[in-house]
Amino acid sequence: MASHLRRLALVAAFAAAASPAFAEQPAPRSMTMSGQGIVRAAPDEANFSAGVATQGATAAEALAANSRAMNAVFATLKKLGIPDKDIQTSNFSLSPRYQICRPDVNCPQRIIGYEVSNDVDVTVESLAKTGAVLDALVSSGSNQIGGIGFSIHDTKPLLAQARAEAVQDAVDRAKTYAKAAGVTLGPILSIQEGQSEGPRPMFAMMAKAVAAPPPIAGGEQSVTANVTITWALK
Repeated sequence: MASHLRRLALVAAFAAAASPAFAEQPAPRSMTMSGQGIVRAAPDEANFSAGVATQGATAAEALAANSRAMNAVFATLKKLGIPDKDIQTSNFSLSPRYQICRPDVNCPQRIIGYEVSNDVDVTVESLAKTGAVLDALVSSGSNQIGGIGFSIHDTKPLLAQARAEAVQDAVDRAKTYAKAAGVTLGPILSIQEGQSEGPRPMFAMMAKAVAAPPPIAGGEQSVTANVTITWALK
């Protein structure tokens, strides 16, 4: 019994002597800083919707008229060199037209005809051609032109530049704060990318009829990158 107690005492003494070595070490001093990079560039392509709305006494009549007009629209786009991949149907509808009664007259609801609407989304990979494309579409029979938007076709080079600027921004900020606090930056412990933002489409409303090729001004768009960096402090 005594020998057993002595063994327990030795184990307890060893654990007490060894515990400082296994004590939780304080976290290393560190500094975390965020940075942002913004790169601006002019858009290089335009997007808009174009289509035709037609009416007829019957659904078949309205549909036939719409098909003829839309075939002319498609032919115009092909003639202007717009590839098939940049043309996509965005809306097609066939709806009845009802008799309109005066507010003070009670008349039964009666179908007096039908209307067909067909629209396509078009991408023009050259802002310089956009005005001429719009003019040609209206001349070919398109009576529905939607809002025009501007975008940047390839944002990867711009995003890479924005990321590099975001890192440099974080480094500059960290150096400023470290100097003010009287500490020295050590090695980088981690780099985390925040949410990046591509160019937001810019829209300008277009009239339903264009008398002459309209001037197109795309302005500039921005690509934004955010980064967070953590340094050890010496």
